[in-house]
Amino acid sequence: MVVVSSCAGFVGAGMLSAAVAGGVFASPPPASILAAILCLHNAGASGVLLIVKNYTGDRLNFGLAAEQARNHGVNVDTVIVADDCAFERPSKAGRRGLCGTIFIHKLAGAMAEEGCPLDQIVSTVTQALKGMGTLGVSLSPCSVPGCLPSFDLPPGDMELGLGIHGEPGVKRSKVTSADDVVMTMINHMTNPDSQSHLPLKSGDTVVVCVNNLGALSCLEMNVVTGATINCLESRGVVVARMMSGSFMTSLEMAGVSLTFMKADQETLRLFDAQTSAPAWPNISCMSVSGRGYTSQPPPLSTRPQDEQHLEGPLSALMQKVLEAVCSTLLQKQEELNALDRAAGDGDCGNTHAQAARAIQDWLQDHLVPGCPGQLLLVLAGLVQEKMGGSSGALYSLFLTAAAGHMTGNQSGTAGWADAVHAGTQAMRRYGGADPGDRTMLDALCPAADELRRLKTCPSGGHMAVLQAAVQKAASGAESTRNLAAKAGRASYIAAERLTLPDPGAMAVAAILGAVLESLESQK
Repeated sequence: MVVVSSCAGFVGAGMLSAAVAGGVFASPPPASILAAILCLHNAGASGVLLIVKNYTGDRLNFGLAAEQARNHGVNVDTVIVADDCAFERPSKAGRRGLCGTIFIHKLAGAMAEEGCPLDQIVSTVTQALKGMGTLGVSLSPCSVPGCLPSFDLPPGDMELGLGIHGEPGVKRSKVTSADDVVMTMINHMTNPDSQSHLPLKSGDTVVVCVNNLGALSCLEMNVVTGATINCLESRGVVVARMMSGSFMTSLEMAGVSLTFMKADQETLRLFDAQTSAPAWPNISCMSVSGRGYTSQPPPLSTRPQDEQHLEGPLSALMQKVLEAVCSTLLQKQEELNALDRAAGDGDCGNTHAQAARAIQDWLQDHLVPGCPGQLLLVLAGLVQEKMGGSSGALYSLFLTAAAGHMTGNQSGTAGWADAVHAGTQAMRRYGGADPGDRTMLDALCPAADELRRLKTCPSGGHMAVLQAAVQKAASGAESTRNLAAKAGRASYIAAERLTLPDPGAMAVAAILGAVLESLESQK
């Protein structure tokens, strides 16, 4: 007994014996189908099962080939797969054949491998088809090579109930979250008012396929897969097996289809049977449901930002400075993003804005401690948790290292100079970059060196030193325009494309400038 369909990737021991291909979105011609049937018959097959998706062209061409094969004395039968759940009132043509076809490939192929007779295989897979349903959704149409898109779909819209040949769906709505999309799909598939619905109730056991229609990323597919499992389990449905990947695509369509097949122990046994078909995934033979485990993390020591601090004489001044810095970073968000798009992933402004908003939120609910060292530790914790990326780690390193030099309630100028120097050295030590490498250090290091003059400058000269440090930071940031990147993401960009200043260096210059402006306004 052998099995024939039109999906080449599922040819292998335990699945299809042959696949017959047609043109793009077209049924294979009868002569090709007959040639495959006769080839298998002449090789000694006791019977041939044709698995056909329910489209008129496929039914006609496979049906004609089957009739011709019978005239050659071949024991041949056909199973029509019609698993589409899109239409509430299907036309005379019936439900379309979609991704559920691969489940029929697997069951029939496993039985054929075991030597089951043709009539038994037909009976088993026909029964399985009664408990199977598929529905697709997409954010884009697809295009046959050399042709226009198969339908128009405005940005922000999604199409529900598509076929696999580029045809539009039955309903259009606005794009929403993956959880909501999956819930909408399952509600549509199981709606008892629809003639093509899949009856699914609490306690049922299903095999699930989350099928990429062509253009979704692995990340997006995993999100949809997780949402599907959660939605089914919330209904009391047991997910016995889960497949996720590209199994029946529609060229470059940015969409996904869900296929559910009710399964008993015999169905799962056939589903789990070994196959060498290259497109069949190596999936676990264990139930997906019932394997989740959630545990609360062990209690952590109180974070610095959660501790209660005492105000001091510097609290109001430091709050004003922080507010100015946050405001500046939010104002420069898009400017920094634009600089980063030319040298990295375009999110430098966003990450700095995230840190600024986190600090603003903290300031609304907390007292600014009078001890600068405590404040620096609070800020280190906030940027580590909220800023993200390498920038968050670098700023947190700087602030953590600097905090050790700012103890007590006094902010001696020598202490601030040592703190900035210590923070800068920590960034160099752990980040691996140096001045001249086209990073934020090109703004920070000259400023840190200038601030060391605070330790020896005469009384009343502190603001002049700070002004000079800010100027050195601005000049250093601007100089990165002409530097070759030796560290960070920009080091992977061709030198001739780096014609703008480094966004990290510009952010540092902006922060120091905001500090200076705030202090000058307090005089």
